[in-house]
Amino acid sequence: MPSLADTRKFSKSARVRTRADYSCAFDGARRLHGPLLQLAVKRETAAEIGARLGLAVSRKVDGNAVGRNRIKRVWRETFRDQRMHLPAGTYVAVAKPAAAQADNPALRAALLELLARAARLPVQPAIGTMPRDASSTSSSPDAGTAASHSD
Repeated sequence: MPSLADTRKFSKSARVRTRADYSCAFDGARRLHGPLLQLAVKRETAAEIGARLGLAVSRKVDGNAVGRNRIKRVWRETFRDQRMHLPAGTYVAVAKPAAAQADNPALRAALLELLARAARLPVQPAIGTMPRDASSTSSSPDAGTAASHSD
């Protein structure tokens, strides 16, 4: 049985790190907005990776590196606590300028609210190149109307 410290690790596989990872995360992602941040969520069916976090806190949010790092530190810790309870996918938190004036509990609460909303999102079907199965739909246009006219 893994110890509590093992379950709270934030390994490299749990982070969105490269530009390509961020681009992939934003392509086709659902976006949730709050007063302090925007959360881009891209759910995945591959559960072996689990939930991954990416953070974007620009100098427009806070010109001071200490302030930007505080925001990221609070959100990393919050995500670490919630990671086991989240569906597999990529979550990217983009800070809004109001986050610079928020205290740590407010930052935590804002991320928790959006993570809870993200967990309730339905999984979007995969976009494929194959046409729909013809046997599941009727080939005659009158088949659906015949059943509706019977009394």
